[in-house]
Amino acid sequence: MSNPREPAAQPVFFPLLDQQQKIYPRSVSGRFARWRWVMVWLTQIVFYGLPWLRWNGRQAVLFNLEDRHFYVFGLVLQPQDFIYLAALLVLSALALFFVTAIAGRVWCGYACPQTVYTEIFLWIERHTEGDRSARMRLDARPWGLEKLLRKAGKQVAWIAIALFTGFSFTGYFIPIHSLAGQSLALTLTPWATFWVFFYGFATYGNAGFMREQVCKYMCPYARFQSALIDMDSMVIAYDTKRGENRGARSRKADPKALGLGDCVDCTLCVQVCPTGIDIRNGLQNECIACAACIDVCDEVMDKMGYAPGLIRYSSGNGIEQGWSVARMLRRVWRPRVLVYAALLLVLGSAFVWSVGNRSDYGVALSRDRGALARQTGNGDVENTYRMQITNSLERPRDYITRVTGLEGLRLDTAAELSVGANGTASMPVRLVLPLAWAQRHSGQTLPVAIEVLPVDGPTEPALTVRTTFVVPRH
Repeated sequence: MSNPREPAAQPVFFPLLDQQQKIYPRSVSGRFARWRWVMVWLTQIVFYGLPWLRWNGRQAVLFNLEDRHFYVFGLVLQPQDFIYLAALLVLSALALFFVTAIAGRVWCGYACPQTVYTEIFLWIERHTEGDRSARMRLDARPWGLEKLLRKAGKQVAWIAIALFTGFSFTGYFIPIHSLAGQSLALTLTPWATFWVFFYGFATYGNAGFMREQVCKYMCPYARFQSALIDMDSMVIAYDTKRGENRGARSRKADPKALGLGDCVDCTLCVQVCPTGIDIRNGLQNECIACAACIDVCDEVMDKMGYAPGLIRYSSGNGIEQGWSVARMLRRVWRPRVLVYAALLLVLGSAFVWSVGNRSDYGVALSRDRGALARQTGNGDVENTYRMQITNSLERPRDYITRVTGLEGLRLDTAAELSVGANGTASMPVRLVLPLAWAQRHSGQTLPVAIEVLPVDGPTEPALTVRTTFVVPRH
């Protein structure tokens, strides 16, 4: 029989996760808070505005999966150009490594979508429910009309922003003007409706409720950042030599006489932290480098008449050895960072060169398996192929073909093919080798090349497709 004095066992729904109290981040002002809002405005103007830009009479940035055309301003990509997407992902990973080695998780603190939308949702929460203490009192209060109105107003604003975010994101894959018309007419297709609500729900859940849980448990970046930074990386750090011992005191008191450091143990650095950590315990995986603790600590230091910078951007070596800012910045350019910079420069230059010099059309050639090499009535040898030409320009184009590589070989089909704007066209290609030449190469498989060239671009280099020509034994 159980002991009646022991509390009843509670069901554990998520046994692998630690149960944590809700975090109520306190509002903060300062230079880093202003920079965060600059990044919020900049990223959201780009995100929400980019789908509405026009270019050559169509959407400037559109990844049209249905038509398999991908537009990035004047660049038109086809599915076979996905190699550029892979290269872009590699460059993004290298850039992340480079920035992390220099300044830690600064990407997370200022530009990560999770941070940006959490900042927006927190701003709404503060304006509907109040700052930290007011929100805590509101949540502890029993339900009433005021609490219902405040909570409902917050949820309505959250849902509106989340749905607009889902609509805007879907507008990168479905032309946003037609998407807007369908939305206003309530005629969205099932798939479009699904993706708008799916991304809207993801924004609503991540920024409104999960918040720091995404950064602490779901994002893998926090797990491998320790492998990317070292004692010379510029991170947010608490100066223990200056701050300890902690303790409250009056503004007029001499901390040295009391045996205290500059930290007044106000815990404001913990209250403003969006992930709820205490930076005074050292750098932690949960720290997203938002610098809110720097702003609030500098404010406290100013009120106490102490020098700012008790919490600041610094390196581990800089804190331990008391280095100047200039010396820490010189140490930033160490071998690891130089390797990342060199790789970024080389791969980035190769990527830009490749995109800038890519051909505006592509050619694919395949042997017609239904018609193998055969002899015609006069003894000539004929091989049949199918050629496909993809035009990446936003205007129709005519292409001519010619065959090289084997003496006497001729093209026995139309040498010209018209392809529509951003289109693909195919045609059969018959290569014929006269009898006299066929007898000379009896029973051989010979390499040949088919060259394709735009009619209106004689100065462009021709695209060459290599294949083989089979000569039956005579």
